[in-house]
Amino acid sequence: MENNLTPSNPISKARAWLLHQVRLFFIALQFFTRIQIPGWVGFEEQWLHQASRYFVLVGTLIGALGAAMYFVCSLLLPQMVAVLLSTIFTIYLTGAFHEDGFADVCDGFGGTVTAERTLEIMKDSRIGAYGAIGITLMLALKCSALFYLPSSAVMVALVLGHPLSRLASTALIWSLNYVRAEGKAKPLAQHMSTGEFATAVVCAMLPVVVVLYWGWISWLSLACGLLGVIVSAIWMARVFVRRIGGYTGDCLGAVQQLTEVFFYLGILSSLRIGF
Repeated sequence: MENNLTPSNPISKARAWLLHQVRLFFIALQFFTRIQIPGWVGFEEQWLHQASRYFVLVGTLIGALGAAMYFVCSLLLPQMVAVLLSTIFTIYLTGAFHEDGFADVCDGFGGTVTAERTLEIMKDSRIGAYGAIGITLMLALKCSALFYLPSSAVMVALVLGHPLSRLASTALIWSLNYVRAEGKAKPLAQHMSTGEFATAVVCAMLPVVVVLYWGWISWLSLACGLLGVIVSAIWMARVFVRRIGGYTGDCLGAVQQLTEVFFYLGILSSLRIGF
């Protein structure tokens, strides 16, 4: 009996580990999107602390669905309309979760000088002038950048831009301090180990490897897009640390939105100069 059970132990442990990872992905999917998850997943509070490693994988799914929506719409409608419908679709899927964070950061950092007042404004559910102007201009810039890309490049940009921008947000969780006692990021996004961040990096690299293998994007275009992500993420992280000493859930949403836009701008600039 003992001999029969011993060989199966590693297999059972592997299955249990894999099932746990699947559960963590679904928890992240439920937290960051409107997508319904299977009932068998269940819920335990500690899973929220571990699920941020799959924030990037959720982004890959959202990017792929956005690209599919763009592809279908582009067969029937002008490119700008297809871009707008794809953007609306991804916003619907995520419940404007990240866009709301971007608007709150614009309000909080727009005109205040103290950390306490900045955090107080970001906690307010109402949107102010800075938030309204910021979200409008950001969405206009995002749609404009996608519109001026070739049609095939739009789908690649969406598939890569969503996970890579979420990796930038994940980097804040890994490297900075959470500065609010309560908020959108609690308890999912207060701390991340190096191993969990490495998992997020691997998840982000999967779609990159696929598009490079099939030649859907050049190395130089990808490098320009990544440069946009890295520079904008570092700049925002420095602003957050200087102004409030770390990050909040709104800061994660703002980084995701801005780095996504700069990824698209990086690809667009590379194509404009002949890369």
